[in-house]
Amino acid sequence: MRSKILGLLFLISIAITACAPAAVPNVEVAETESVTMVETEAVQQVGTLKIAVLPIIDTLPMYVAEAEGLFEKYGVTVELIPVASAPERDQLLAAGQADGTINETLSVILFNKDTIQMQAVRYALRPVEGYGHFFILASGKSGITSAQDLKGVEIGVSQGTVIEYVTERLLQAEGLNSDEIKTIAVPKIPDRMALLGSGELAAGVLPDPLASLAVSQGAVKILDDSMHPEYGFSVYSFRKETIDTKPEAVKAFLAAIEEASDLINQNAAPYITLLSDKGLVPPPLLETFEVPPFPDQAVPTEEEWNDALAWAQEKGMLSADVRHMDSVNSSLLP
Repeated sequence: MRSKILGLLFLISIAITACAPAAVPNVEVAETESVTMVETEAVQQVGTLKIAVLPIIDTLPMYVAEAEGLFEKYGVTVELIPVASAPERDQLLAAGQADGTINETLSVILFNKDTIQMQAVRYALRPVEGYGHFFILASGKSGITSAQDLKGVEIGVSQGTVIEYVTERLLQAEGLNSDEIKTIAVPKIPDRMALLGSGELAAGVLPDPLASLAVSQGAVKILDDSMHPEYGFSVYSFRKETIDTKPEAVKAFLAAIEEASDLINQNAAPYITLLSDKGLVPPPLLETFEVPPFPDQAVPTEEEWNDALAWAQEKGMLSADVRHMDSVNSSLLP
C-alpha cells in the first residue's frame, strides 16, 4: 500500500512539473532583449562635436541641453570648449579644433570670402520686443539722450564686427546719414564699459547683459536692436567639412537645442544657476536679470544675409559675392 502511495505522489509531481509555465523564462528573456534593443536604438551614437563657446547669454540652450542630458538623448556627444574672445573662437574653427560655434552672419561671410568653410544652420538668439541684444549707450556724464544727439559723436565699438554693423544700421534707421555716424575702435568690452563710466567715452555699444550692467551704473540707453531684429541676431554655425561628414550629429545637436530652448522659454527659473556658474550674467544682475526668449528653429533670410554682405563690401572687407544659398543651410533642422 505504501509503495502505491509513493508511486501516486511521484506521478503527481511529474504532472505538476509538466504543467509548470516553462515558457515564462523565455518570454521574460525575449521581453528584456526587446527592451534592450529599443533602448539601444534610442541612444544610438551619431558622432561627436566640439563647440567653441563664448561666455554670452546666447549659449544658455547648450548648457541646458548638457545639464538635462539632451545631447545624450539624441545620441550626440558634445564637448563645449570655453573661449575668451571671438578671435580665439575663429582660430579654433580655422584650425579644425572646433566643429561649430555661435557667431553672426557677418562672421560666416568673412569665413567664406574665398571658399565656403562655414554654414549657418539656425538662429541662436534674436532680439524681440523688450529683449535687445545690442545696445547703443551714452555716458551718464555726456548729456546725450537721443539718437540725434549722436551726430558726429565718436561711438566706441569693435570695428569690422557685428557691433559696428548694428550701430550703423540702427542709427541709419533713426535718420542719421552715413557721414554723421562716427565710430572709434575700443575692441575690448571691459575697456568700453570703463570709458563709458568715466565719461572719457561719450557713447559706446555693448551686448546685453553687460549693457544692463552699464545702465545700472549710470549709462543711458539710446537705442537697442529689438526695434530692428534683422540686424543683431546670432547664429549656430558649423564648419562645412563637419556638416558634410557628420550631418546626423549636427541634426542631433540641433534637435537637442530645440528642446532646450523650449524648456527655457516655458520656465527659465530652474536654469538661473547656470547663468552664474557659466559666467553668462554679471553677479550684480543675477537677481533681476530676465532671460530672453530663445527663437524657434529657423535660419537667416536671404534679405538679412544680403544686407550684412553689402555692409561688409562697403567697408572693403571683401569684394566677392558670398551667396546665401551656399552659406545658410536649413536642411539640418529637426
